Amino acid sequence: MPAETHVSQNPLERSEVLEIILDRLADILEIEPGDIAEGASFSEDLDADSLALIELVEGIEEELSDRTVGFRIEDEDLEDLRTVRDAVDYVMGRVNE
Repeated sequence: MPAETHVSQNPLERSEVLEIILDRLADILEIEPGDIAEGASFSEDLDADSLALIELVEGIEEELSDRTVGFRIEDEDLEDLRTVRDAVDYVMGRVNE
């Protein structure tokens, strides 16, 4: 039998992805998820440094590995992820391909 390369689950809803990102980001920045707007800039609005963003990426990858085998945020894509919305859009594009 071939090895399973994709976890068979329903596609993620945008609200689920947003919740995952808000929860992880809130833990990292030690703030309430409700205090983070979807349009918030990581650096300007949330004062998230590069280490916080790396932790966020690792957390998202870990969380989504249950749904999509090998899910990864590519290093070259990180500079395009400037806001929470950018991160949600990126993840939605990758997991629901």
